[in-house]
Amino acid sequence: MRTLTFDVPPQEILSKDSVTVSVDAVIYCYVFDAVMSVCNVQDAFESTKLLAATTLRNVLGTKNMAEMLSDRDSISRHMKQLLDNSTKPWGVTVDRVEIKDVRLPHQLQRAMAAEAEASRQARAKVIAAEGEQNSSRALKEASDIIAQSPAAIQLRYLQTLNVIASEKNSTIVFPLPVDIISSLVDK
Repeated sequence: MRTLTFDVPPQEILSKDSVTVSVDAVIYCYVFDAVMSVCNVQDAFESTKLLAATTLRNVLGTKNMAEMLSDRDSISRHMKQLLDNSTKPWGVTVDRVEIKDVRLPHQLQRAMAAEAEASRQARAKVIAAEGEQNSSRALKEASDIIAQSPAAIQLRYLQTLNVIASEKNSTIVFPLPVDIISSLVDK
């Protein structure tokens, strides 16, 4: 009448999206009717163990890899229900099913890591491009404001000189309008 625990050996499973994974699980079960467990099946626990391995392959074969990794609880509940229905005639109740580990091949892990890195880089480029667009808009707005007020450029120039002077730099650049330089060259 005690609950027995046994490991389902690792099963190589081909997922719905054609990825080979190795999955192992733990089954918790107990005999609720000793007479049925002796009369209806030769070895109730060994039969339950074999049925659990088969059920694990069958259930996970209908799932894609992402579901295997993220929906372990629902997969465990579904397996428990299937196993419990099948083992009741043997006098065995499956109390709990836990999927212990889902192992992916190393090549697939590397491919997934490369795909994730590429996705992160693509998002970073999109964010940088959006920043450039915002910067361009701000510069355009600033140029529109400066174009409306000719004195604004002089004030901005004086403000820049003030910042340069506060940094104790010895070099100061004086911008000259292109109009003045072109008039000097023409003469």
